[in-house]
Order: sequence, then structure tokens, then C-alpha cells
Amino acid sequence: MKAARGEPGPAAWLLRLARTRRAGRWIGWIFAHMSFAIPVKRLRETGTLLAFYHPRPAYPIHVLIVPKRAWGSLMELESSDAAFLRDLFETVQALVRELGLDAGGYRLIANGGGFQDVAQVHFHLVGGEQSAVSIE
Repeated sequence: MKAARGEPGPAAWLLRLARTRRAGRWIGWIFAHMSFAIPVKRLRETGTLLAFYHPRPAYPIHVLIVPKRAWGSLMELESSDAAFLRDLFETVQALVRELGLDAGGYRLIANGGGFQDVAQVHFHLVGGEQSAVSIE
């Protein structure tokens, strides 16, 4: 079901939930065990990650890439997590090609510490000029 203009999209509930203090590792659990139920348009899905359009984009092209594991920050990743990192870079390369981002430029953003609004590692693949809205 498509949201009417001005109303939140189908994944907005997940974004609101993810920003709460109580969400913590629960968000990671959802991506790890219930990613099939997340109401988003999947651009890529592997055994270790899910890539989809941001429900509130701050760029003309704004993709979220979320691991299917509960990591609160990049500081929690270890060398044994190489499969996720391989999938991440293969996914980014494929999406850059498919979305035509190479010619115009793109960024892969990972917020951490005080810049991280959601207590789950995630990446923003963005292209185009940023709108007045901040990255969430």
C-alpha cells in the first residue's frame, strides 16, 4: 500500500521505533530473524545484509544497508565478520552500477558515536545533492 502525500511510508514505523532508547539490539534482531517481514522495497538481500531505499531520503538516491546481525556500532565488528564486509562491498559496487551513481558521484556513510541516531550499524549509500533534511 502506498502512502498518501505527506503521510509516512510503510517503513516509517520501523524508523520511529529504531530511534527509541528501548530499541537497542531489538532492531538488529528484527533484521537477523524477521527481515522477510520488513515492509521495504528490497534492492539487495544476502545472508548477511538487507539494502533498501531510505523511508525518509535526504538525497535523490538514498539507500540504507543494514546487517542482519545486532551490532550497536562499527567498533563491535571483528575479523570474523569478514563475510558481512565482503557482502557490503559487493552490494555497494552492484548498486553503484545499477543506480548509475559512478558518473555523478556517490558516498558510503557510516555514522558512529554521537552522530549515530539508531543503535544498529547501518550504512547510507547516497548520490546527488543533499536536501535540507539531515541523514537519519
